[in-house]
Amino acid sequence: MSKGKDLKPHIGIFGRRNNGKSSIINMLVGQDVAIVSDFAGTTTDPVKKSVEIFGVGPAIIIDTAGIDDSGDLGEKRIERTLKVISTIDLAILVIVSELFGSYEKDLIKAFQEYQVPFVIFHNKADQKPLSEEARIKIGQLTNAEILDISTLSNDSLVPATEVIKKLIPPSAYLKPSLFEGMIKPKDLVLLVTPIDSEAPEGRMILPQQMAIRDVLDQDALCLVVKETELADVFARGLRPALVVTDSQAFGMVSKIVPEDIPLTGFSVLFARIRANFDLYLKGTPRLSELKSGDRVLILESCSHHVSCDDIGRVKLPKWISEFSGKGIQFEVVAGQDPIPGSMTDYALVVQCGGCVVTQKQLAGRLKPAVDAGIPVTNYGLSIAYMNGIFDRAVAPFSLKPAEL
Repeated sequence: MSKGKDLKPHIGIFGRRNNGKSSIINMLVGQDVAIVSDFAGTTTDPVKKSVEIFGVGPAIIIDTAGIDDSGDLGEKRIERTLKVISTIDLAILVIVSELFGSYEKDLIKAFQEYQVPFVIFHNKADQKPLSEEARIKIGQLTNAEILDISTLSNDSLVPATEVIKKLIPPSAYLKPSLFEGMIKPKDLVLLVTPIDSEAPEGRMILPQQMAIRDVLDQDALCLVVKETELADVFARGLRPALVVTDSQAFGMVSKIVPEDIPLTGFSVLFARIRANFDLYLKGTPRLSELKSGDRVLILESCSHHVSCDDIGRVKLPKWISEFSGKGIQFEVVAGQDPIPGSMTDYALVVQCGGCVVTQKQLAGRLKPAVDAGIPVTNYGLSIAYMNGIFDRAVAPFSLKPAEL
C-alpha cells in the first residue's frame, strides 16, 4: 500500500457491466487511464487510479467490476466490489437507458449503510436522455442527485466535477491539525522518537512527520530527541509545554517527564483526529476485564514485513497477556484481509494507528465491531492503559492552550 497516495479522497464508481464506468473515469481526468471496451466485463477487479480532477485536486478513483457479473468468478468480483464501499468517501452510481432495478437498489442500500454520499450518473445520454418520468421514479427511491452524462461531449465534465466537489465530505481532503487547541505560538513541544528495529530506515514514520510540521504551522518550537536523550532535556532546565512520545516508550518516558508537564503519544494524537476516538476511550478499559479463553482481534491497516519486535504480532499480544494474567487468544489481520469467524467471537478489537489509510477507511474497517457492540481501542491508548498512564495520555485533549 502506498502511504502517500492512499491518504487522498477516494471515489468509487459502481454500476452494471458496460454502463461506461471506465469512460467516465477517462472523462473526469481528461486522459485514457481506464480500459474502455464495448465488451461487457472489461473491468474485472477494483483498480485504484491516482488522478488529478480539475476543481477537486489529487484523488483516488476506484474502478469496480460490474455489479451484475455472473458465474463463480463473477461472484468473487462482486464481493470485491462491495468491499470497496466501506473504504470510499464518495460513490458514483452509473446507470444507462433508464435501467434502475435491484442491482442499483442494493448498491444504494450499501452506500447508506456505510454513510457514503453518492450521485447517480445516467450515462450515454446522447443515445437516450433520462426522461422526466424515470427521474421521478428514481427520485421516489432516493433523493440523490441525478445527472445526464455523455462521455462523448465536453459539456458533461463541468456539472460532473461540480457535483463531486459538492458531495465529497470536507474530512476527506482537509488535513486537521494534530495540536489544534493544545498549544500556542512560541510553546516548546518535545517529541520523543525512539529509533529501534521497527523504525523505517533513514526517515520518520508519518505521525512523527505530521507532528513536526504541525508544531511549525502553529508557530511553536519543536525539539526532537530519542528516548535515551530525554533526561538531558530536563537536566538543561527546559520546560516543554507538551511532550509527545512513541507509545511503546510510554512506560520509560512517563517516569522521566515531570507529572505537571502534559504527556501523550503520537498514536493517541493521531487517533484523536481520526474515526472512533470516543469509542476508543470507552473500549480501552475492557483490557482489565479480559478472561481466560477470550479472543482479541488486532487490526493492522497496512501490510508490512514482520520483525521479531513487531508491535502488532509480537509485543501487544505479549503485553496484553502479561497485563491480564489470563490465557488470551490473539488473531492478527492486516490490510483488508477478511476477519476470521464472526465479529462476536471477539472480546476486544485493537486497531493500529491507521496512519496509511483515510478516516473513512478506518471507520469502515471498525464498523463491523462497532455494529456488533464489541469494544474497540488502538495501539497507543491500550499501551498507555497497560502502563497506568491512560488518564495522563488523554488529559491534554481537555485543556485549552492557556492551561498548558
